[in-house]
Amino acid sequence: MSESDFPSSSPASLAMLRKGAGRRSAVPAAAPRVEEGTLAADMPAPRVLSASGAGFDPVSWTEANRERLRETLLREGALLFRDMGIDDVDLFKRTIDAFSGGPRLSYENRSTPRTHLTDRIYTSTEYPAEYAIPLHNENSYTNSWPGTIFFYAAQPSESGGETPIADSRRIYAALDPALRARFESRGVMYVRNYGHLDLPWQEVFQTEDRDRVEAFCAEAGIGFEWRDGGALRTWQVCQASAAHPQTGETVWFNQAHLFHVSSLPEAQRTALLEACGNDGLPRNAYYGDGSDIEESALEEIRGCYAEHAIAFPWQRGDLLVLDNMLFAHGRMPYRGARRILVGMTH
Repeated sequence: MSESDFPSSSPASLAMLRKGAGRRSAVPAAAPRVEEGTLAADMPAPRVLSASGAGFDPVSWTEANRERLRETLLREGALLFRDMGIDDVDLFKRTIDAFSGGPRLSYENRSTPRTHLTDRIYTSTEYPAEYAIPLHNENSYTNSWPGTIFFYAAQPSESGGETPIADSRRIYAALDPALRARFESRGVMYVRNYGHLDLPWQEVFQTEDRDRVEAFCAEAGIGFEWRDGGALRTWQVCQASAAHPQTGETVWFNQAHLFHVSSLPEAQRTALLEACGNDGLPRNAYYGDGSDIEESALEEIRGCYAEHAIAFPWQRGDLLVLDNMLFAHGRMPYRGARRILVGMTH
């Protein structure tokens, strides 16, 4: 987005307002209007868009300003629609479609449990509330991932439950160059054993048909092995970093720190290793040549994510839009009911 205002979507509405860091300033305009700003002076991301005035239509405004919104996302990496009147799932879906101009994606080769609600809208990861979910880029454990991911706060939790974000460009730049080079030269191998200790393969691949699983794996470059009792084991070597296809910027783009067994609490890690051994762990990560990743390297990566994490409380109706390569996301522990919905596009 340039320094100029967003154009109105009709002669009587919707001027985007020039802004200053950490504040919002309004140019007199016919209501309703949209302002751009930040959540705080020391919080450059996400860029915040908020509406004021009666009769605002988030869908028509988003569609009218689609190209400039997408340009802004490409530069900033993270946008927060707040107070935009997105008050139900239907408006969430329609705003996604207005923003993307293309179809929403189905969630295949998933690694976490979630519920498909309607029309390729999903719940966020269904994981015990007392645990945090580490920062990560969606599906960066594969060689195919969504370009844009949308989070909708249908019901913020009573406390906690933030969705922290971190700039993947900054993560890459902050890591020790020797560590980066080691990962980039070897890649990351993800090994998964599907079954009673993790998601069944039927849920991960969204099919009961073994032939379809094998065809998917062959096309995606995933090695596989059927084991006794119909169990499935897979492995795949993927990137450690990646160049954004539009900006050319290099980003840290893998989930080694999340898949590796060292990401688990000590008691859970010990119990799993005693129950199934290293070879039978539900998931684990190695260097691409199969060698062990040093835990000190993974701790450095986790520390870098923690240092660059940005968190803010959800408000009901918030819509967070992330360029999935430019920004990672996670989840903080929480108390009380929480319902964050997710949609993805190319």
